[in-house]
Amino acid sequence: MEGALGGDPGEPTNLAKWKSDFSRSFQFYLDRSTPHPVSRWLGTLGIVAIYFLRVYLIQGFYIVTYGLGIYLLNLLIGFLSPIVDPVIEGMEGASLPTRVSDEFKPFIRRLPEFKFWYAVTKAFCIAFVMTFFSVFDVPVFWPILLCYWIVLFFLTMKRQIMHMIKYKYIPFTTGKQKYTGKKATTSTSLFQD
Repeated sequence: MEGALGGDPGEPTNLAKWKSDFSRSFQFYLDRSTPHPVSRWLGTLGIVAIYFLRVYLIQGFYIVTYGLGIYLLNLLIGFLSPIVDPVIEGMEGASLPTRVSDEFKPFIRRLPEFKFWYAVTKAFCIAFVMTFFSVFDVPVFWPILLCYWIVLFFLTMKRQIMHMIKYKYIPFTTGKQKYTGKKATTSTSLFQD
């Protein structure tokens, strides 16, 4: 009787095993991609191009794209913000050292680069899948959404840049600095009172 109803007792175990194997394999490839940021971002750029090409060819799904843009703006703010916000911690001055005698506090992002990349890639993949369902194709006048998003972007970035200036931090580095004889003495003289 169980065979007629399709209630095979081994079926949930097989599904759980497949899910576990898939999860483990997916995590393995994510871990292998971690030291290759340029390759990861090039792959994401390919996904972004495919998504925008699809939206352009369909001439729809502008509300999905707008929601995606708002989500990406939120991720960008997390990527540009320090993990310890001086406003929340109650720090009055700069949280980074300005003199040699100050304690060195490196800039640590609230949203690390790998998690930022993963969230951006996942968001574009989900938005791409949403373009296959007509329920998400809400008719809107897209130039108004675009103008509103641009205004929101500039206001948010202005606030973030003012925060960076006030608390004297730069969220981007070009790599590890190398000091040699003359440069080391020159750089220390910049920090002296």
